[in-house]
Amino acid sequence: MNLMDKLAAEKKAAQSILAKGMDNITEKEQEELKQRYAEAKKLQERIDLFKEAGEGLDKLAGTSKTEHKGVEAQTLGDFYVKSLKEKGLSVLATKGGLFSTPEFKAASDTQATGGASGAYAPFLTQTDQNGVWPYERPLVIADLFASGTMSGTTIKYPVYGAFEGNATTVAEGGQKPQIHLPDPTWVSDSLHEIAAWWKITDDMADDLPFVVSEINQHAQYNLKLQEEIQLLSGNGTDPNLRGILNREIQTKAQANDSDPDRIFAATTDIATATGFSADAVVINPADYQTIRLSKDANGQYFGGGFFAGQYGNGGIMQNPPLWGLRTVVTEAMTKGTVLVGAFKAGGTIYRKGGLTVESTNSHENDFTNDKITFRVKERLALQVKYPKAFVKVSLGKAGK
Repeated sequence: MNLMDKLAAEKKAAQSILAKGMDNITEKEQEELKQRYAEAKKLQERIDLFKEAGEGLDKLAGTSKTEHKGVEAQTLGDFYVKSLKEKGLSVLATKGGLFSTPEFKAASDTQATGGASGAYAPFLTQTDQNGVWPYERPLVIADLFASGTMSGTTIKYPVYGAFEGNATTVAEGGQKPQIHLPDPTWVSDSLHEIAAWWKITDDMADDLPFVVSEINQHAQYNLKLQEEIQLLSGNGTDPNLRGILNREIQTKAQANDSDPDRIFAATTDIATATGFSADAVVINPADYQTIRLSKDANGQYFGGGFFAGQYGNGGIMQNPPLWGLRTVVTEAMTKGTVLVGAFKAGGTIYRKGGLTVESTNSHENDFTNDKITFRVKERLALQVKYPKAFVKVSLGKAGK
């Protein structure tokens, strides 16, 4: 086992103990963590010394390599590459063991990745990165909720129902009405992992910009797409999250009023039940189109036509919001259903760490087939303290 493999093993063992949480480890595990950390630190110092000495000798010989300090990067793919360079490695150098990045949380490095010479030189035949990628829709559901971090694996919290009672006028000495929130129900939500893996060949690994594009364009998007689906409609059966649409939220069935009227009424339902103000509407593109193209008896668009605003006033607006609320038009929402909510006040997405990227050639028959397997993953939980801060609106008129 080489130094990198030993370091990876020590880190993995130490991280498995850390994952249990500071308050949950035994004295024996505490002592083991101390030893693992000390050994990992010693191995890292040997690796760093080897790297530093190599670069120093290169400088003395006038063949200095470009230094790459830190592992901050603009994108997840760049982060993977810069993490490799921090260890003095190439993608191919991870063969025979597991290479794992730190957690990707920030994006502040704007340096370009790759280079025109050395270990990361492209092949004579490069991969065309300007091809036509499959359609990737905007992923914004996670941005609607409040966000938080957690150190454990489960979060326990109170779930509040609707306000009860109303204030009213009373005669002197008369009985006063009570208003209050009912006693909360305590529930728990656990962290759930979303992950994906894929393979590339050793030849592809030598084309560093291609590796970056695979991580950014395909893997990260696919992972975030699944995250969005889970946050909205996960059924709660392990390993799935319980999405907001499968919580005990308010519902508004089909009626004889118009869809826009029913959507507005949902904002009133939220205010009445919780005192919160709705801050967003999530709607399917087909349903948004129906509302956007609706006309009055004179054939004029309520939301403004293709040359002017409402009734010829003002400039036309691209995808105008419904009732002044942030309007998210996405295929993630089922046609015929609209979700109206006070997202920031009603729900929070908790994450443990950030995105990680790992690569190895020890999966299946990778070694004999000159392939490398990549994996990306994240862990998150959805907390909904106020289910009544959300309303599921069914569109269309009753009896149709």
